[in-house]
Amino acid sequence: MPAKTSIALAAGDGIGPEIMNATLDLMKCAGVLEQVEFIPVEMGASVFATGNTRGMTDDAIKTVESCGVLFKGPMETPKGGGGKSINVTARKLWNAFANLRVFRSLPGVETVYSRAGVPVDFSVVRENVEDTYGGVEHRLSSDTVQCKRLITAPGCDEVHRFAFQTARKLGLKKVHCGHKANIMKMTDGLFLDRFRATAKDFPEIESADVIVDALCMNLVVKPQQYQMIVLPNLQGDIVSDLCAGLVGGLGFAPSANIGKHISIFEAVHGTAPDIAGRGLANPTSLVLSGIMMLRHLGLVKEAANIENALLVTLESGIHTSDFGDKTKPAVNTFEFSRAIADRLGQKPRAGAVPVPDANEPPRERHERPHGQEVIRTFKGIVTSVVGADFYLDTPLSPIALAEEMTRIAGDTPFKLSLISNRGTQVWPTGSVYTECVDYYRVRFELKDGVAAGTIGQSRTVALMDKIAEKFTVCGYELLRLFDGVKGYSMAQGQ
Repeated sequence: MPAKTSIALAAGDGIGPEIMNATLDLMKCAGVLEQVEFIPVEMGASVFATGNTRGMTDDAIKTVESCGVLFKGPMETPKGGGGKSINVTARKLWNAFANLRVFRSLPGVETVYSRAGVPVDFSVVRENVEDTYGGVEHRLSSDTVQCKRLITAPGCDEVHRFAFQTARKLGLKKVHCGHKANIMKMTDGLFLDRFRATAKDFPEIESADVIVDALCMNLVVKPQQYQMIVLPNLQGDIVSDLCAGLVGGLGFAPSANIGKHISIFEAVHGTAPDIAGRGLANPTSLVLSGIMMLRHLGLVKEAANIENALLVTLESGIHTSDFGDKTKPAVNTFEFSRAIADRLGQKPRAGAVPVPDANEPPRERHERPHGQEVIRTFKGIVTSVVGADFYLDTPLSPIALAEEMTRIAGDTPFKLSLISNRGTQVWPTGSVYTECVDYYRVRFELKDGVAAGTIGQSRTVALMDKIAEKFTVCGYELLRLFDGVKGYSMAQGQ
């Protein structure tokens, strides 16, 4: 008899243990526990309470890394100082770079769209590691704080390839890239460029892009026009929650976080402490996430049987107290999962999932890396220094600041070319109506006659040293050309 597949199990906080126990009971009835074993790990509020800001014990981390799969319930994020979201920490710690959520109209779950006869059935793939979720923030002046946004070519390539590979596997015909490249021309611009580059490897799938604000409007007006959407992290987080609203809420939205080595399947709704322990919680989201996990593991037969049984249950009008026909009595959490178990082997009237004759081969685990891998997309790029942006904490007016900066740069290879405030140019031209705060960007570029590539970074550092004699320098960014193309953006109004 083949060895069972090990899965790390974190029940979660609040309603987590209730919906997890109900889901595991359903899996047992479906024969899943004959092929997998769940290994409990310590994560969540109880670990945060010990002062552990990661929210997970060392043993939990070792177990997850050994299993390669984590099945988790909703977990509480500490309020105020201390630990960060355990969901974000887990995804980033184990490089689960792609978040996949499937949004589908379900029988018995009434929405605006179900009442209008509009079917909703599409997926969202969200980049899961980068963007503002690095949480790199600083207070730069008395009045200004900063959050750093990082988008990388390798990170884009990973998530885009996953999106197209998943679309191919599901038989989808079109993938959209959601972005804001009209404003964030370099960060979202890179995300869009890498999407287009990846699309060339999947010629049978149509690709298109849409600006994220238009996407949100389109999703509300005509959601059936989309099959799969791939987005950067922050935009993907917001859009995927909007999409959950189209199908009845987060309680009906499964979530998979896929990485090369480790993947996480979870309920993305909250811990609902107000109803914890009362048997009122709806386990559907976790059941659906569990179905995604089973397919990931190759247990496609059990996954299809559970999904069909869930659809039959919903068609029958069986519901927990948060949805369904209010003229019919609601069942509790465990009764709902048992109702699904009682319908295993049945098929719904509509939307039945084909049940394969056999499961797929077990997934192959990549060899454990010996150290952190440095992933790269662009190699052999020729770069040259052409200046620097310095970020200053000062109450001076733009004109007074320009006079000081021009004087300081007098005997250097650089000239002052721009001063901006909150991204808007205020020198050498600007409007008297532009209000300024105490945080400026001052840009120095090479003087006329000084060729790019003739000086190095040390000259910009020397300039910063001179500026720092009189001003507080909050930040510094090197200006470079990459194969002759500017690696920096213009200011608004420039």
